[in-house]
Amino acid sequence: MLKPADPGTPPPERPVGEIVHELIENGKAYARAEIDLAKAIAAAKGKALAIPAALFAIAFTCALAAIVALAVGVVIALETFIGPLAGGFVGMLIFAAIAGLLGWAGYNKLRRDL
Repeated sequence: MLKPADPGTPPPERPVGEIVHELIENGKAYARAEIDLAKAIAAAKGKALAIPAALFAIAFTCALAAIVALAVGVVIALETFIGPLAGGFVGMLIFAAIAGLLGWAGYNKLRRDL
């Protein structure tokens, strides 16, 4: 039968305060690493969204210019029939009604989905 190996002298035990301090330092290092990772992910996503956001802003500006051109065209067309002031007023009513209907539809969809 084999004899168990002599473990020798046990290593000196570290004080509890030292172990707790090391545990706290390791926790802080882990938290800093997690925060740095979250920052890196957010920065990467921000960089990836910068150009598409700029393109959407330009597209929105162009769409807004197109709507203004349409509104001016409607007012000019109405001006020949009912005069410039009445044409402007009727054009404003038409586009206000469109905006109101779109806003109402969006509000109802939002209420239904939430």
